[in-house]
Amino acid sequence: MRLALALTLLAAPLPAFAQEPGPQDARDMVQAYYAAIERGDFRAAYGLWDRGGQASGKSFASFRQGFAATAHSRVETRNPGREDAGMSQRWITVPVDVYATLKNGKRQHFRGSYTLHRVVPGVSANRADTRWHLSSAKLVAVR
Repeated sequence: MRLALALTLLAAPLPAFAQEPGPQDARDMVQAYYAAIERGDFRAAYGLWDRGGQASGKSFASFRQGFAATAHSRVETRNPGREDAGMSQRWITVPVDVYATLKNGKRQHFRGSYTLHRVVPGVSANRADTRWHLSSAKLVAVR
């Protein structure tokens, strides 16, 4: 009886929450970040940064002010690099091209990448820590 129960449990599909976020989830996070910026939801965009926005290196007021001259922005993501693992930590880099139109009509193009971070499930009491968060950005203007 015990063997039959064990075999049944082993054959059962894993629950959806057991699946860890992967590379496509990291790309989706970068897309969500720019979607929030585009709709003017700077609080949501700021919250996608690690440590409640602190990883952006700015206060919320400074972060929001950084987009004061921006009328529109969009991002094109490319395939992320390999996921790097540390002690219960994960990092992944998502290459991007960012296109912005300023309120004065000037267009800008930036190229670079975002590094995202998360912790493995079961390490943090905060389940949100297991989702990808923006950790750092390296963007340069394209001429």
